[in-house]
Amino acid sequence: MFLEYSPVLVFLVFALTLSSVIVGASYFLAIKRPDYEKVQQYECGFNPFSDSRQPFEVRFFLVGILFIIFDLEISFLFPWSVVLSNLHIFGYWTMIIFLTILTIGLLYEWLKGGLEWE
Repeated sequence: MFLEYSPVLVFLVFALTLSSVIVGASYFLAIKRPDYEKVQQYECGFNPFSDSRQPFEVRFFLVGILFIIFDLEISFLFPWSVVLSNLHIFGYWTMIIFLTILTIGLLYEWLKGGLEWE
């Protein structure tokens, strides 16, 4: 039984060794010049060292919502594209209508200025 799983073990050892070498090389060979801007947190959308009761800007939430919407669109496109050759005409046109509605929503957001940060 060990002989059957030995290729998997060899692959795991090779993957761990290679990833350790790459991470170690990038740690030792990288040029390190940290400054104030590089060490700042950037996920939150505002200065993290100010008042904790500072309200978020609406643009931060709009960008997040738009990302979720179009991320879900892609998650529907992958299975549809895999079974596209086996679908009947109803399945094809259902997805075309779905994509049309999302495209109209994207155009609406674009024309209203929702995609511009400033």
